Amino acid sequence: MQGNLTSVELCAGAGGQALGVEQAGFSHQACVEIDDWCRKTLNLNRKQWNVLEGTQCDLTQFDARPFAGVDLVAGGVPCPPFSKAGKQLGAADERDLFPDALRVVDEVRPKAVMLENVRGFLDAVFHDYRQQLKSQLKAMGYTFAEWHLYNASDFGVSQLRPRVVIVAVHDNYADKFEWPKGIDMRPLSVGECLHDLMGANGWPGVDAWAAQADEIAPTIVGGSKKHGGPDLGPTRAKRAWASLGVNGKTIAEEAPGPDFNEDMPRLTVRMVARLQGFPDDWEFAGRKTASYRQVGNAFPPPVARAVAQNLKAAITARRLYAVA
Repeated sequence: MQGNLTSVELCAGAGGQALGVEQAGFSHQACVEIDDWCRKTLNLNRKQWNVLEGTQCDLTQFDARPFAGVDLVAGGVPCPPFSKAGKQLGAADERDLFPDALRVVDEVRPKAVMLENVRGFLDAVFHDYRQQLKSQLKAMGYTFAEWHLYNASDFGVSQLRPRVVIVAVHDNYADKFEWPKGIDMRPLSVGECLHDLMGANGWPGVDAWAAQADEIAPTIVGGSKKHGGPDLGPTRAKRAWASLGVNGKTIAEEAPGPDFNEDMPRLTVRMVARLQGFPDDWEFAGRKTASYRQVGNAFPPPVARAVAQNLKAAITARRLYAVA
């Protein structure tokens, strides 16, 4: 096959899933994202991506017909309709954008679809919702329409981050798709993952701290605009971070320095981004609060890459088979 496969990214956020999809070999023809700071982040890191502006940045207004025929439609539709924190209102929640995502799929008719959401999407209360989603996709020709629960740590991310990935593959390619398996290696602990960043300003206690922070991170939360300032989540999350020697009450502007004499340092946005699986050269637009919210809402790129690689394999295998 010559050249990259093509894609359209919905609810792109700060680019976690979009980056993973790009790493798998897809070229984004359009990125749809309503948040101003997120669009600035996408443009800051990937000037070649077509980050839509104006009314087209709103998924409910996005006209996908000009992108008909791209290979993949991917995205992370808002999770509050399916999260316990969002009261699990599902279709009754005005933030439910699955209907708009399905409209885009209908307009584009890609070879494959990849959408991610929170673990709550699999709760029994949404059984009928899931079955309706599957029926709508199958009616469009996607004979494979399933979902899989992954932990980010399965793919080397130093964080326990359960996420549901919904995949639909058109009948022409469906028999070639397989869900990816996790990598056979232990992810780095928080201390191992962040040792260099935590010690960057000469904190003498970094070695002792890293030795104590000997587990992977709990799920990173706190990315909601309704949430106050940047911190690592509710009380139970802060307790989990405290067991790793991390003060989760706020996010720091920089790593601790030589005079830092407290037991628990705070994480910086860059540290949290690394725990989400972002490369260190991925920049986030905006000050601390805006940046942290982008990171907190992100889908880890390594997970997106693994699923997208298998979608690419299914598409290209069928193309090669057809040529042969």
